[in-house]
Amino acid sequence: MAGHSKWANIQHRKGRQDAVRSKLFAKLGKEITVAAKMGDPDPDKNPRLRLAVKEARSNSVPKDVIDRAIKRSQAGEGDDYEEIRYEGYGPNGVAIIVEAMTDNRNRTASNVRSTFTKYGGNLGETGSVGFMFDRKGEIVYPAEVGDGDTVLMAAIEAGAEDVESSEDGHMIWCVDTDLNDVSNALETELGESEATRLVWKPTTTTEMDLEAMEKLMKLIEALEDDDDVQRVTTNFEASDEVLDQL
Repeated sequence: MAGHSKWANIQHRKGRQDAVRSKLFAKLGKEITVAAKMGDPDPDKNPRLRLAVKEARSNSVPKDVIDRAIKRSQAGEGDDYEEIRYEGYGPNGVAIIVEAMTDNRNRTASNVRSTFTKYGGNLGETGSVGFMFDRKGEIVYPAEVGDGDTVLMAAIEAGAEDVESSEDGHMIWCVDTDLNDVSNALETELGESEATRLVWKPTTTTEMDLEAMEKLMKLIEALEDDDDVQRVTTNFEASDEVLDQL
């Protein structure tokens, strides 16, 4: 999965450099508000909220923005938000999962469907591509935190399932329900992570050439530009040469 991991790092850097901060903050704030609404407003007592706050901090969201998002949950905001997952296919038949949070299901479904169509994809039924992914916890550390063996031993001790280390950093995966515990244990050993989140990890991949990757990038960017879309995941595989040309 070297191509996929490298793409994750490219996207991470690109997001830091190019994303419109207000849009990114709004999406992270929405997750915080909903997480706090569904459980306790104290992150120490609410694992989902703790993870949402951690992800917000890793994206440089100011503390006052995080605090306001939590307060909104106690003021009744977030009552109408519904979490929806869309599944479909992109260029070369690559599988795509779109996670959305919306207060208007019809609006979001229409926008997602039209975006798939406009950029050469096809929106499918729920479950049409989900079987090609496993729900996992993902924890990302920079390369500077230590060598592969050091991170691997820390991950094993923390209860993680798998580790992939490269010059770009370390990606650690665990059972989705263990993410909070594993991330806490790793934080004790390695310090704060760059990212801690629930992801859809591909179990099978689709090889992409440069032309297909360029089309896929346009589709992903258009989907992510939608205010209702929280996250987009694909199962592409591409060579380092292709990724370097992007």
